[in-house]
Amino acid sequence: MSSRFHWTTFDLNGQLPPGWKQDIGVAAKAAEFREFSRTPGLSREAADVLHILRGRVHADQVRQLLPWLYQLYRYELPELASEVCGERVTAAGDDRYGVVLNVQRGRAMRFECHIDSNPLTGLLFCTDHAEGGELVVANDPGAEGIAAVDRDCSVIQPRTGHLIFFDARKHPHYARPLSVEDDMRVIAVMNFYTESYPESTRPRQLNEHLYGDS
Repeated sequence: MSSRFHWTTFDLNGQLPPGWKQDIGVAAKAAEFREFSRTPGLSREAADVLHILRGRVHADQVRQLLPWLYQLYRYELPELASEVCGERVTAAGDDRYGVVLNVQRGRAMRFECHIDSNPLTGLLFCTDHAEGGELVVANDPGAEGIAAVDRDCSVIQPRTGHLIFFDARKHPHYARPLSVEDDMRVIAVMNFYTESYPESTRPRQLNEHLYGDS
């Protein structure tokens, strides 16, 4: 039996600094675009999918180019997230994966179908899209591949300035391609941890895959 996915939404448009959209646009130009390999242990892509073309502004770049976003993630949003969780929430102590920007350009890019390793994820949508770029989340924890996810899913439309919190450790999810070739989707992805599921639970193989940690 499927376990329905749920999320909590906050409209931050009145709380973000003036010019924040322009800041995001500048930062997005620094994104690294390439074919990223499947994430070990977390990927829920179909067996024949080995790489996914996408873009990322890495955490050190976010801290440099968007200091207000880094401060928001580290000092303000954990308090809001705690209200959602009902327990104390903290930002990641390791700045390498705390907050990043995921960037898609055109119709060829999407984001990997995967589950999360952290107990709470925050997504700040930085762009609007009439069609395409939706976050698609499986209600079936056993779904593998985007076709399986699409059969029974929740679909979240990007809305600029809206922040969502969710736990997707058991819910495979991915971002759909954009429908317009000259469109760009930007989203800030934030990892949070809780007292009952602290940062020490992060899988070692994940950092090995991303950073070559031994």
